[in-house]
Amino acid sequence: MSRIILKLSGEALAGPKKTGFDEETVRGVARQVKKLSDGAAGTGDTGIGIVTGGGNFWRGRTGTEIARVKSDQIGMLATVMNCLYVSEIFRGEGMKTAVVTPFETGGITELFDIDLVNRALDDGVIVFFAGGTGHPYFSTDTGVVLRAAEIGADFILMAKNIDGIYDSDPAKNPDAKRYDTLSIDDVISGNLQAIDMTASILARENRIPLRVFDLNEEDSIVKAASGKFNGTTVTI
Repeated sequence: MSRIILKLSGEALAGPKKTGFDEETVRGVARQVKKLSDGAAGTGDTGIGIVTGGGNFWRGRTGTEIARVKSDQIGMLATVMNCLYVSEIFRGEGMKTAVVTPFETGGITELFDIDLVNRALDDGVIVFFAGGTGHPYFSTDTGVVLRAAEIGADFILMAKNIDGIYDSDPAKNPDAKRYDTLSIDDVISGNLQAIDMTASILARENRIPLRVFDLNEEDSIVKAASGKFNGTTVTI
C-alpha cells in the first residue's frame, strides 16, 4: 500500500468566504479524497493522512498583548477544530475517519500513537493529524513533514491558494516565474518559502518529495496524486 499526506491550508477550507468553513469547498475535497481512497483515481491502494492549517481562524497573531507560546497554542487548537469539521464532512461522504492529536483533548480526539495510526491506515481509515507537532515555534508545515516521515509517506500533497512555487510573490510581481520542478535544495538555498525552513530540511533528510498545487482547480487533488497536475514538483 502506498501512503500519502495531504496538507490543506486553513484559508483553502474557507473558500471564497476567506474565513471559517465553506461546506461546498470541503465537500469537494472529500469527494476527491474518496476517489483516492477507493483507488478510482488510478493511484492504487492508498493510505491517506491529512493535516490542516488553522489560518481560517488564527494565523501567527503575536504582539505585546500575547506571548508567542500562547499564540501558537491557539493556532494548534484552530487546526483541531478544522480537522474535526473536515472529518465529519468526510464521514458524510462515506469514509471512515480518525482524528489524532499529540496532546489529550478530553476524548474529543485520539492521542497520537504510531501503531494505532498504522493500523487505521492499513484498514482504509482517513487519518487526520490535528494539533501540529504539539509544541510552539513549529508550523503545520513542519507537522505535515514529521507525520509523513513517521508513516513512511511516498510524497506530500500541498494544497494551497496558489498554483505552485514562484521565484517571487506573484501577487506583487506580475513577472514572477513559476517552477514546474525544482529540488528541495533549491527551495532551501533560494529561501523560496514554499514551506518553512525546518520543514524543508526535514523533508530533505527523510527524502520525501512534495507536489504543490492550487486546491481551487478542478480535481486538483486527484491530478496531483497521479502526478499529472498543474503545479510544482519538489524533488529530493
